[in-house]
Amino acid sequence: MKPHETHRANARHALIFNLVTVSSSRFKTMSDGSEYTDESGDLAARLILGAGHKVDTRTLVPDEKSLIRRAVKDFLESGAHTQVLIGGTGVSPSDVTVETVVPFFEKELTGFGELLRNVSYQTIGSAALLTRATAGTARGKLIVCLPGSPGGVETALRSFMSEFPHIVSVAGGFDVGEARSHTSSAKRQVER
Repeated sequence: MKPHETHRANARHALIFNLVTVSSSRFKTMSDGSEYTDESGDLAARLILGAGHKVDTRTLVPDEKSLIRRAVKDFLESGAHTQVLIGGTGVSPSDVTVETVVPFFEKELTGFGELLRNVSYQTIGSAALLTRATAGTARGKLIVCLPGSPGGVETALRSFMSEFPHIVSVAGGFDVGEARSHTSSAKRQVER
């Protein structure tokens, strides 16, 4: 078995997610006591639950660095494994999610954004350049910054969520050599 296959086989298969929608307009509507919709957050929750994971918390914050930082800090202190931030990954002056979250990363998964833009390019063409979506790990957990559009959320989660347990397993210190010795040991016991 190849190392990535061993990681996948031994990874926790059901993760606990923390969802954060970053949207000043929705936050203002909520703060005014009015009804608001969160189509991208709702879609993310459905996809996560449909894949057999759990959504522990959902939060709505404005495009403000201090509140985004607070949401990440709360996640890192929680029992959740993966945080998905939706919105604020574009190039507008108000889009501050990426520059706020990246300093928390111990390891940045640069391939996440590259692959998402590649997959998105197949559907939306060169507009895929406008997302700065990224992901990284901190304290053995996964943090993912997604575009705010439902299409971006769906593309990212449908394309890459199956890899999230593997990432969390490796970030949490899962040792391939240890898994091999457990697998070999179990195999020897079965053969006896």
